[in-house]
Amino acid sequence: MPMTVGEVIALPAVQRGAPEVLSAQRWDEPIRWVHSSDLADLSSLLQGGELVLTTGAALARAPRTYLRGLADAGALGVVVEVGTQVVELPPGAGGIADELGLALVVLHRAVRFVDITEAVHRRIVAEQYEEVAFDRRVHETFTDLSMKRASLTGIVDAAARMLDEPVVLEDLSHQAVAVSTGIAADLLEDWERRSRRSPGRGGNAEPWTVTGVGPRSQQWGRLVVPRAPADVQRTTMVLERAAAALAMHRMIEQDRTGLQQQAQSGLIDDVLRGRITEERDVAARAQALGLRRCAQYFPAVVRATRPPLSADPVADHRRNVAFLDAVAHTVTAAGHSGLFSRRADAEVGMILALKDSRSVERALAALGDRLRDEVCRVDGVTTSVLALGPPAEQITDAVAGLSEAAHIAEVASALRPGERSFFRASDVRLRGLLSLLRDDERVQRFAETELRAVLFDESTAVPSNLAVLREYLRLAGNKAALAQRLHMSRPALYKRLAAIRDALGVDLDDGESMTSLHVALMIVDAAAGERSR
Repeated sequence: MPMTVGEVIALPAVQRGAPEVLSAQRWDEPIRWVHSSDLADLSSLLQGGELVLTTGAALARAPRTYLRGLADAGALGVVVEVGTQVVELPPGAGGIADELGLALVVLHRAVRFVDITEAVHRRIVAEQYEEVAFDRRVHETFTDLSMKRASLTGIVDAAARMLDEPVVLEDLSHQAVAVSTGIAADLLEDWERRSRRSPGRGGNAEPWTVTGVGPRSQQWGRLVVPRAPADVQRTTMVLERAAAALAMHRMIEQDRTGLQQQAQSGLIDDVLRGRITEERDVAARAQALGLRRCAQYFPAVVRATRPPLSADPVADHRRNVAFLDAVAHTVTAAGHSGLFSRRADAEVGMILALKDSRSVERALAALGDRLRDEVCRVDGVTTSVLALGPPAEQITDAVAGLSEAAHIAEVASALRPGERSFFRASDVRLRGLLSLLRDDERVQRFAETELRAVLFDESTAVPSNLAVLREYLRLAGNKAALAQRLHMSRPALYKRLAAIRDALGVDLDDGESMTSLHVALMIVDAAAGERSR
């Protein structure tokens, strides 16, 4: 920081002169330079902001004229040495200086003016050199980050390290899309409301330092130090350089995923990789990104079925971005909130907070239907499924449940979703596992071996032996219920079951045989369902 008039007077080189303060005007103002001269008129030599050292002859002869000349030239004050001169200042000199807004200090002992000027100028030059060196380091750092195409968080982190202050990047809707590492959770508490009161927004503003990001007429965000910084000037300079790097990043990445979606995906990735483990920190960032607080959060995955990837990776990427946008828009339009992340091709993971926790099943069913309708508008998407992992009270636990939701989505995609709006683990179970394995040659061979006799049954009986066996296994061997279901008499049913038993060569009442046959039938049905799509 620049030296003030008061700090100069406090220097040992000045204190040796036994200073007496006759006027304390401009005491806390920073000086630009120290000038030593006994000339009566210094107006042509001063530029403003100087502290003048003099032996006082001109001041003693015409105090008002001398002091007015200094004041008009922009000087801050005068230090007069009278210790070795037969000079007496007029009694009203202090009052004149006070009236003209100048500091006036008298030294009653002899001092070396060169000692004072050296001490002050050394410090001024050192601080100026430090500022130049800091400015150069800032320039080199952000230029290097731009060349390396650093992430939003990387640029924000660099600014925070330079300032030793927390830094937040927000978008125009006041969502905190990137925050510096280690930021305290309480600084992100109720972010949107507090940000609207920050500098430039009027009202009862927060004592923050804020810099717009993007061209003045097309700003798309703000960089914020969410507290009163130690050095406002240095903070503003760093934020401006960081904002320029962010603007360049935005231009490079403008055809990729949106700013907020990058931030949401980054938060989910940070939790999955263990970079953030404290629930309070995760919750603060998630809420600053728009996720509402609720009693329980649902890990969910939306998986689409579409043709294989093309030879154009850019087109595939844009379709995935469009798919992510469609999912996020549908969830938001339904009144819910969430964090969204692209997990794989045609697969979006999300942490879902429902708007009404009192009717969860109804809300999920409605959301599943809307998602199925909306995402099919994305080019190439034919069908989709919504899969849910176990609900969790904490966001970190919900993020951990995304892997289970992804597994359920994969299994559900292998089934024929039919009219189901969403899937949980209880909805896929063994049938889902077999659907995933249906293309395995060993699985197919097992099903053919188990059911060969009924698969190639050429009898004209209605229903067929395969249909009778399917219903028998579905009813867990309840023959009375089976006869009623097939509208057959019991003697006729027993005769059909005996024929099936003999053809297959197994005991239909044996539990292991029933399980083996039921699994084989599931494999055949899954393959038939895939062929019919």
